[in-house]
Amino acid sequence: MKRTTKSFILFLTCLLFLSWAHAGNATKRSPDQVLVVFNTNSPVSQAIADDYTHKRKIKNLFSVQCLDSALNTKNETITLAGYTQFIENPVREYLATHTNIDFIVLTKGIPIRIAGSAMGSCDEHSREPAAIRGHPSVDSTLAALDYANLPGTVKIDIAGSGAIGCAYSNRYWNALEPFSHAKFGGYMVTRLDGYTEADAKALVSQALAAEHGRTNGSVLFDVQPIFGLGDKATQPAPITGTTILRESPWNEYNADMRHAHDLLVKRGIADELDLSETFVGQRSNLLGYFSWGSNDARFSSNAYQTLFFAPGSLSDTAVSTCARTFLPTKGGQSLLVDLIAHGLTCGKGYVDEPLLQANASPTIVMDRYTSGYTMAESFYAASHFVGWEDVIVGDPLCCPYPKSN
Repeated sequence: MKRTTKSFILFLTCLLFLSWAHAGNATKRSPDQVLVVFNTNSPVSQAIADDYTHKRKIKNLFSVQCLDSALNTKNETITLAGYTQFIENPVREYLATHTNIDFIVLTKGIPIRIAGSAMGSCDEHSREPAAIRGHPSVDSTLAALDYANLPGTVKIDIAGSGAIGCAYSNRYWNALEPFSHAKFGGYMVTRLDGYTEADAKALVSQALAAEHGRTNGSVLFDVQPIFGLGDKATQPAPITGTTILRESPWNEYNADMRHAHDLLVKRGIADELDLSETFVGQRSNLLGYFSWGSNDARFSSNAYQTLFFAPGSLSDTAVSTCARTFLPTKGGQSLLVDLIAHGLTCGKGYVDEPLLQANASPTIVMDRYTSGYTMAESFYAASHFVGWEDVIVGDPLCCPYPKSN
């Protein structure tokens, strides 16, 4: 990405200041705005949906009939034809008569990835036609459900880090108000998932526990200075244009983490900014966690497994395939599901190569979340793309921080 000019940096800084000044626009969201979707061919999926609707008193419960439960690795991926027939079309019909829905919650047992889409990323050497080579997440595809027909929608061609693909520019990025489908289009899609049914149900219990008395803890920003510290004044940066030719410099994510740290310091929220080369472990009661995960030049799997979380916590790591599976596996990059097993309440991950531009801005997500926005609004406001590789895990209504005045 080209470096911004000084004038543009000043403009961006003013824009971000205004966004923080207006963060108090957050409003409490109603369970009536949530649609819960489960797979009738998965008892686990239905049990998680029943648990969530009971705990949150949600009335909008809808079943789809994916042929197989996504409880083995093969079934975590669904063909585009299968997705369209068994998930998108039925959900679309339900939404046509339930216009109050803003949030959609998927449950474990529903596939996480689509094969054969025009959206999403694939290996740059793929010989498949562009119309069918993408592998986006089910979640992010649903989030962009009506984007193609909305005026002003921007489609972005993306390349970098060995991947090539296409995504929509998220119409809610860095928005200064609560989300609504009526105004922004699309939906905020999250999922309740984990290694086990119990892990998925715990996501909701932890969200409710946080809202009834937030646990004391701190947010950890584990910067890796080997990648460069970057310029905080340029972050978080918007994406302009309709083409991305390369992944953004890694120092920009470090700069965004440092910017987020400054924000929390001003708000009096406990956090730890680690600028050493060591990959940080041995932390508990974390309220937030941002790092390079297994992309860290000094990554330690043992240290990663010693991170534990408090109710209401959220996380994103700069790891390309950290949401490639929610099932036990060996090898590969560090996984979001391990953090869920350690008590994480809300998290963001990626089913395939997303490029660093897809990571949630730590500055925006922490600004919105600590200002009283829901976790779904916070992650979506901080994310550049929909129709891409993103998966957001947790109760979308999770909102443990009071509204700012």
